[in-house]
Amino acid sequence: MAQLSVYIGWDSREDIAYQVARASLLDHASIDVDVQPIKLQELVERGVYTREVDPLASTEFTYSRFFTPWLADYQGWALFCDCDFLFFGDVAELLDYRDDSKAVCCVHHDYRPKATVKMDGKVQTSYPRKNWSSFMLFNCVHPSTRALTPEVVNSQTGAYLHRLEWAADSEIGELPETWNWLEGWSDKPASGFPKAVHYTNGGPWFKDWQNVEYAQEWIRRAGAIDPGFQPV
Repeated sequence: MAQLSVYIGWDSREDIAYQVARASLLDHASIDVDVQPIKLQELVERGVYTREVDPLASTEFTYSRFFTPWLADYQGWALFCDCDFLFFGDVAELLDYRDDSKAVCCVHHDYRPKATVKMDGKVQTSYPRKNWSSFMLFNCVHPSTRALTPEVVNSQTGAYLHRLEWAADSEIGELPETWNWLEGWSDKPASGFPKAVHYTNGGPWFKDWQNVEYAQEWIRRAGAIDPGFQPV
């Protein structure tokens, strides 16, 4: 049995981003990890996801990420991350942050994006706790997390879900920023690499985002997965 279940948001427009995130995570993992994509259409076909289309939703997993505890059968600890990540760290280290009193652990950014448009042309919105929900270590047995039922995920507002209002402030544990290192915003480490690089503004799979930090490492991985890869 895997020591950590990982669910990565999958978007039909960015399959290569998912593949790179998955491969880089597994390559650095020193424990048995089970990695699964969260595919919106599969949840729709199963009759689990019933939300109306949100024009402000920037990805197919904007809301489906909150099905992570349900997908994990509300057992153990499970990690969710967006697909636009590149891992340099060992996710085994995340197990050190497990705390039974916490419903979820994440990086507590105070992030205010400068751009008004995202890499794919979607509107860039700004709100409290932005990006906290892009990398979440869920304590799936915690009462507040168990309350994230499909009914709640389908009916609650984006603000309620993404601002983690389903958990008390004292139930939101903190991870070091290196685990959700925002490219173009977080300070670059003096040496080595961040544990997990998040291309929240734009990643190397887009033609106009080739000069971001650690782009060559990302492109090298993409080429190993798909020798014919070309940015769009």
